[in-house]
Amino acid sequence: MNGREGLIPTVLGTAVTATGFMLKQNRKIDPMISNTIFGFGLAHIVLGAIDLVEHRR
Repeated sequence: MNGREGLIPTVLGTAVTATGFMLKQNRKIDPMISNTIFGFGLAHIVLGAIDLVEHRR
């Protein structure tokens, strides 16, 4: 695979974070669920960014 390592988790994390943020705006959804999805997205962004920086060569 020719892509940079860590790019897929970062992009996936961005999509999950955006979904969690949109769910946080919806008052019908339990806040615990939306915060969990938001947190998983942020964790993917952080871990993907670590991979991107670590494997820069």
